[in-house]
Amino acid sequence: MLVRYPRAGRRDIAHRQNLLRVRGRSLAWLPPLLLLVCVTVADFGTGGEFRMISWIVLVPGIAAAICGVWGTAVFGMLALITYVAADSAWPYQYQTGLPDLILVAAGGVLATLACGVRLRGEQRMLHMMRIAETTRRTVLRPMPPGWGDLEQAAVYLAADLDARVGGDFYDIQPSPHGTRVLLGDVQGKGLGAVEAAAALLGTFREAGYHEADLATVAARLETRMLRHRGHTAALGRSDGDRFATAVLLGFPVAGPAVVEVAIFGHDPPLAVGPDGVRSLPDGDGLPLGLCELTGADGMPTVRRVPLAPGETLLLVTDGVTEARDAAGVFYPLVDEVARAVAVDPRTADPDRLVAFVRDGTLRHSAGYLADDTTIFAVRPRPRAVETPVRGRSQSSGPPLQS
Repeated sequence: MLVRYPRAGRRDIAHRQNLLRVRGRSLAWLPPLLLLVCVTVADFGTGGEFRMISWIVLVPGIAAAICGVWGTAVFGMLALITYVAADSAWPYQYQTGLPDLILVAAGGVLATLACGVRLRGEQRMLHMMRIAETTRRTVLRPMPPGWGDLEQAAVYLAADLDARVGGDFYDIQPSPHGTRVLLGDVQGKGLGAVEAAAALLGTFREAGYHEADLATVAARLETRMLRHRGHTAALGRSDGDRFATAVLLGFPVAGPAVVEVAIFGHDPPLAVGPDGVRSLPDGDGLPLGLCELTGADGMPTVRRVPLAPGETLLLVTDGVTEARDAAGVFYPLVDEVARAVAVDPRTADPDRLVAFVRDGTLRHSAGYLADDTTIFAVRPRPRAVETPVRGRSQSSGPPLQS
């Protein structure tokens, strides 16, 4: 599976610190040391009427931004000692005297305190990033290659980079009745959307395994969304009316190459193959949480759609379909994918397809994502068909892997 794609120009704390390292050794001490030397040399290179040695107070300030507490304290002492030595070398009438001495000393103390506050804030930020990453891996669990006998790849781009997770969700659940796939988008943003996505995924992982009928899995998802809305409403929260669009797929264990599709108010998947791009039939179901408005008629119809050899199902959320350029033009997903497949049929491979759509979306929107964006591609592995040859069986396709 492809990892989450970082937005251009955005670096976390660990990466920023790596920029100050060469072959594993920290060079954070080099900028303040160079500044210390430059200020001292400049002070001796100017006349007595224009003294620059007081600028040495900047040295511990620079160290506070990139060094540790002890390093900043050392540069504060070096700045103070250098100031006294440099100022004493001038005749009395040109010495800056006690006021600047107090300034340099106070600057070193304040810089050391500021460095301590900075490091404490960075540690807290790293801790929050680890919590966010754990939450992301819990909601959007990593899937091993070939999970559920499907070739798959996914990219998730959160509109809120600090949160790292939002209302988009997807998963694959193998079962005795076939492999089930779910992709969806919870209305709204924030922790409430994450909470609803986690509730739906939990139900999908249980119902997708135990239930033989895909329509029953769909009904369980609708019930879970209603229960979640009722719980949040009982808590008096203002986000108790959330709903979610979703696509539910089922790949039967045996039989012809078909996929079962149930759509809850979401854009239908695209079937991408060497022969081109086609859209699966539009769904007739309402979003999850709204099906009760029309009773049983609001539940989606489960359709069986044949799949051609080598076709990959591409599922995206509205972060892709609603991505706009500077002129307000939507990203032409179907046209772009069709053009790419015509040039290189290997673009239909799940990993290549997801990477192509990811790059195209970011390029079209100039890196600005107004909503969470999920790109998910799945393709059934080729099935082995046994044919007897001289009393022995010979596989006409590659063997299945466990």
